[in-house]
Amino acid sequence: MIKEKHFYPISKNLSKVPTESGSKGSPKKALKSDFEEIIEKLADLQELIFAEAKHKVLIILQGLDTSGKDGTVKHVFAAVNPQGLRVVSFKRPTELEMRHDYLWRIHKQTPERGELVIFNRSHYEDVVIPTVHKTLSSSQIQNRIDDINAFEKMLFDEGVTVLKFFLHISRKEQASRLMERIHNPKKHWKFELSDLTERRHWHSYQKAYGEVIIKTHHPDRPWYIIPADDKDMRNYIISSILVDRLQKLKPVLPKFDKKTFAKIKKQLKKI
Repeated sequence: MIKEKHFYPISKNLSKVPTESGSKGSPKKALKSDFEEIIEKLADLQELIFAEAKHKVLIILQGLDTSGKDGTVKHVFAAVNPQGLRVVSFKRPTELEMRHDYLWRIHKQTPERGELVIFNRSHYEDVVIPTVHKTLSSSQIQNRIDDINAFEKMLFDEGVTVLKFFLHISRKEQASRLMERIHNPKKHWKFELSDLTERRHWHSYQKAYGEVIIKTHHPDRPWYIIPADDKDMRNYIISSILVDRLQKLKPVLPKFDKKTFAKIKKQLKKI
């Protein structure tokens, strides 16, 4: 059984955090069966949330290149009805977005009632990348961290469930996945030369992510550090955490009130 708090950040030093689950339990066949059961529950919960139109859920996926953000979206949400689900992939800011504050493009994509929104990358890019490449001062970085904490608290206060997942892979696993993208023609579209140049900053990215995760983790809007070397286990852990958190919202199908039901009965007599 997955315990979500087991994946809370415990140290800003990500090298101390495993990239593998450490579980020697269920074989692949059993894991696949468990995963299929979990994503069916996730689909049912999402349908209730969409129908009730009361709760708002924001799921943030962060991680280094090849960590599995796209794969998580594809597999974890495979059974979910596209109605009430929206995926937003944040790339380099456009010219219009650059004219605004860095949270402008983020805020307008947050979920409405009844909606699950997945951020594939997010406002955390606006802290981590400037930290690694030293394009902002340490005080400016801290200001952005303060901004993000205030922003996410505001979302929480407005009824948004904020769940943040860092997909944690080893340097060796990243190398393997990069080589696959280079040598497999079907994955060329996923590869950019910057994937290799940014890899040179591996340790700086690990340090930057470790620090920002610790500084922006809160039980009301938590981070989960997901061991992501094994894709199947990654998907199982994330889907299990989502089901656990969405169940706590206790979504229900809306019912007719007595007044509406009386009107329906009256109209039915005329049919």
